[in-house]
Amino acid sequence: MDEVKSLVSAVRNGLACLADPEKAPAMRAYMKSEMPFLGVASPPRTALLKRVYAEHPLPDRVSFSTAVLTLWREAEFREERYAAIALSGHRAYARWQDGDLLGLYEEMIVTGAWWDYVDEVAIRRIGPILRAEPETMTTLMLTWAYDEDRWRRRASVICQIGAKGGTDTNLLTRAVEANIDDKDFFLRKAIGWALREYAKTEPDWVRAFVTAHPALSTLSRREALKHLGG
Repeated sequence: MDEVKSLVSAVRNGLACLADPEKAPAMRAYMKSEMPFLGVASPPRTALLKRVYAEHPLPDRVSFSTAVLTLWREAEFREERYAAIALSGHRAYARWQDGDLLGLYEEMIVTGAWWDYVDEVAIRRIGPILRAEPETMTTLMLTWAYDEDRWRRRASVICQIGAKGGTDTNLLTRAVEANIDDKDFFLRKAIGWALREYAKTEPDWVRAFVTAHPALSTLSRREALKHLGG
């Protein structure tokens, strides 16, 4: 597909031009990343991708998915994967944001296996699809809540962040309860984060939830009550 090749090349070349080898090691160390960085900070990267994606429109769902997966799978630098995530959520392709993209997003979560990838995909990609297709997506998220992969489980816990009054509290409850005894830092942090965000909408619900779940870790409890005086 010529459109895909053109877009991918433009992303790679643009990132290479913005690369700062002096910044790259510190960025890699901060993210504890096996994959190297080019050293491109977020603002210039965002500006580059905005221009490139406007100049290289993709004509259909297949080319869109192919471009995202090409950037993701063939990435040699972490910024290329950030570019893949940005493309996956580009507003020009909002009409294709549905359950058919779950395989793509699941691959990003499982193979990315780190919070900077997983959180963006879970909250900003899977979350909206969950709210649009609750019948099928709720069942999937409940399955993920018990999955062996901790990143699928983290996604199930945090996928409703930002839903506010549209939060499915039954799903949130079951996802948290499925992971409440896990000692993994990223799961405990996810639980506290999800509860803290929902507390902005329903503080009394979160207070009651924390009280009813004494098995919550100290970290999860502290995060959940962070702005509630608890």
